Amino acid sequence: MNQKTTSDKPPQRRKNGKDRKVFLGPVPDLEEHVRPDWWSRIFNYLYLKTDGDVVDDLNITTREITQFLDILKLSAEDRILDLCCGQGRHSLELARRNFKNIEGLDRSHYLIQKAKARAKKEDMNIKFREGDARKIPSPSDSFDAVTILGNSFGYFETIQDDLRVLKEVFRVLKPWGKLLIEITDGEYLRKHFQSRSWEWIDKKHFVCRERSLSLDKQRLISREIISHVEKGMITDQFYAERLYSKESLTRLLETAGFSDITFHGQISPDSKRNQDLGMMERCIIVTTVTKKEWTPVKKKLKKELKNVVVILGDPQKADLLKPSTIFDDDDFYTIDQLKSGLKELKNFNFTYLNNHDTLIQDLIKAKEKINFAFNLCDEGYYNDAQKELHIPSLLEMLGIAYTGSGPQCLAYCYDKSLVRGIAREMEIPVPEAFFIKPEDTTFELPFGFPVIAKPNFGDSSFGITQMCVANSFEELVNAISEIREKFGYDKPILIEELLTGKDLSVGIIGNPPEPYTVLPIIMADYSSLPENLPQICGYESKWLPESPYWNIKSTAADLSEDVEKFIIGCCLKLSERLECKDYCRFDWRVDANGTPKLLEVNPNPGWCWDGHLVKMAEITGTSYGETLKMILQATEQRLGIK
Repeated sequence: MNQKTTSDKPPQRRKNGKDRKVFLGPVPDLEEHVRPDWWSRIFNYLYLKTDGDVVDDLNITTREITQFLDILKLSAEDRILDLCCGQGRHSLELARRNFKNIEGLDRSHYLIQKAKARAKKEDMNIKFREGDARKIPSPSDSFDAVTILGNSFGYFETIQDDLRVLKEVFRVLKPWGKLLIEITDGEYLRKHFQSRSWEWIDKKHFVCRERSLSLDKQRLISREIISHVEKGMITDQFYAERLYSKESLTRLLETAGFSDITFHGQISPDSKRNQDLGMMERCIIVTTVTKKEWTPVKKKLKKELKNVVVILGDPQKADLLKPSTIFDDDDFYTIDQLKSGLKELKNFNFTYLNNHDTLIQDLIKAKEKINFAFNLCDEGYYNDAQKELHIPSLLEMLGIAYTGSGPQCLAYCYDKSLVRGIAREMEIPVPEAFFIKPEDTTFELPFGFPVIAKPNFGDSSFGITQMCVANSFEELVNAISEIREKFGYDKPILIEELLTGKDLSVGIIGNPPEPYTVLPIIMADYSSLPENLPQICGYESKWLPESPYWNIKSTAADLSEDVEKFIIGCCLKLSERLECKDYCRFDWRVDANGTPKLLEVNPNPGWCWDGHLVKMAEITGTSYGETLKMILQATEQRLGIK
């Protein structure tokens, strides 16, 4: 596949507040603008447009699969891994030819979702997964054949990473299993690449390309500028691909352990556009055999219990977030439900720590006896929400592994304005907003009413009530006073445009690109709320049973496929950028024009039996105990605990 990347510069803002991309002019050295991980960013709808004349042409795919099958001589029962499968075009064609055991793996969330959708549409049982080719999530000796097709090899910055891919392929192939690679003819392209070209890719889009060799002459550096006849330039992206000759590829395969390396001539797709094929202009086909012993089967030992210490808030200390400032019956009931849910889990032995006066000493004593800590202390150290990050910091200093996100992530996400800035840099939509510092006595509203005022620093909807919604300057001043005086909040306040559309929450359990689960998206049901009250899920809905907000329910969100994919894609990118671990919740709201906008990112979100995360899981029939188990398993997978 012919992959690309964008410039390093962040988006700027137009006068209307919308993002615009920054485009470069003439560039003397293309290589300077290639990101090391360019391959992780670019598989999107533009890739399917620029390369669609090849990668979306069924006739080309059909001819290729016929040629590859003639070489491999596979049977319909063989297990096949389509590595770097993209949108699954080769896997789908194999399934159409009655191959029954096909798996596809690719780093691109967008293309994997495309592959799954196409397989579902054609009612094909293909296992498509998102993952890194350098760490294939399959046991040793799993496949009879592995294919790396469409020029999908040689994207990493170092040759050592390419070698890691081949060693992983060697590991997952069965003894005498076969590998087939379709890769650009580096020796040919080094001499014959087009330094500049341009072409129409449809009636509205055209692409301009320029290319040069890297300084060491081992990679071809490419730049693509894609433009729309009405919208102007869409993207300016750079990428680099290693140019392997038959000799250098042979050496690399031999180093990885492969034998019987055979080259099967050349292949060139017949593009309907009949224009610049780039890296696909001339490819070579190589096969090799895995000569190795079967991996020894480890005898199953009797499963030992994993000792896990659960860290909670301190019920003996004040908690200013709670209306009564103390742990009440609801809190103790929630803890009992937690213990009941964890008691259902086999292979775990749980102990509980909640005395923060002795927490450090207790952890030191327990350190040698536990596998890891289940950090559920979202109240914070000494029940101080600002000190939520102190617990993982303490665990790291003591060398104790733990569930959930680390201190840096928690620090980022505690600051709503900071998360907004990161999201805007990533071109993820957020509400219009401005910042009021404690010393500010006057301010101007740069956008219209209605608005909502909220503490910039805070958790559990602290300080956000119906009084925070304002339709005039007078109401806004009152809202700010409410936050300052009633809640004793003396830090910056964020003023946001009030979004009135669907109120959404997205939950992810796992650590992309490792296997992960996106829970069903839920939305707030405000039908029970009196019409005169603003439709928000704030402090009253979480802490005040006598409030009408207490009756707000959550239901499965009714979203279009495009909107759902967009939101999930943004959440996955944010999870990776903010380094969220194991489980996370993202809050969104739709504006009056139907545009979803990010409100908050919640690492280590509420874990209680009736919280949002559990409500999402219940839609799929997953119990509270099973949801807790999913979080623990995500941690074990991340930590490499078997």
